[in-house]
Amino acid sequence: MTELTLENVTYRYKGANRNVVGSVSCIFEGGKLNAVVGPSGSGKTTLLSLMAGLDQPTRGRIYINGDDLAGLDLDQYRRERVSMIFQAFQLFPLLTVLENVCFPMELNGLSKNDIGERAKAFLASVGIDPEKYNRFPANLSGGEQQRVAIARTLATGARVLLADEPTGNLDKSNGEKVVEILRNLAHEQGYCVIIV
Repeated sequence: MTELTLENVTYRYKGANRNVVGSVSCIFEGGKLNAVVGPSGSGKTTLLSLMAGLDQPTRGRIYINGDDLAGLDLDQYRRERVSMIFQAFQLFPLLTVLENVCFPMELNGLSKNDIGERAKAFLASVGIDPEKYNRFPANLSGGEQQRVAIARTLATGARVLLADEPTGNLDKSNGEKVVEILRNLAHEQGYCVIIV
């Protein structure tokens, strides 16, 4: 089962006189829905960026299944082992729903014959109606866009999902649907899901 471990992780912006993230140690395990909570400006998104390998800790270590991120090819790590779900969806506006979900599989070199069917399965798993597969993101509701973003995240094959306020732009009903999808991914499929 996937495990992301932080050991005394500290982060300070260059030229700053205080830490944004201060000596955080914790273990995030697959099969669990994990939450990072705190007030605005407390470093939650910075912590996600560190776990995603987008930034390097000032001090401390981050491990995935015992492998130190400092020794990994971080581009490969982000392509294959960890994926982010953003508050603002980050879908490609000129690609259809189906193309958005196919894209990470194409990047990872999957067989062209398998990609389309796998993408449809991921979209179905998050409740996207097949009639919407050829629509562009702008023609979907906010809740649908976020579910497409989750399907695209699943298409990467990563077992660690980092969600940065994934319900922040959604109404209560759609927000609850997204949280339920993430809960099911953790509890039923063994993903390591970390939500800010």
